[in-house]
Amino acid sequence: MARRSRRPRVCQFCLDKISFIDYKEPEKLQGLMTDHGKILPRRKTGTCAKHQRGVSTAIKRARHLALLPYHVR
Repeated sequence: MARRSRRPRVCQFCLDKISFIDYKEPEKLQGLMTDHGKILPRRKTGTCAKHQRGVSTAIKRARHLALLPYHVR
């Protein structure tokens, strides 16, 4: 069984030249979370390491201010 090589994903934040990920925009952050409220990993979203750290910080800040849920039932 041969493994297929996929085209590497490109960080959307790098393409749009976004340096700061704003926690006050929960609509953008929703796309980086699962339906249950977990943060998606880099390998699924294609985000670079620098921006993934910013994404996780922004999601955690938005959760603290109740803009995003901690847990979805």
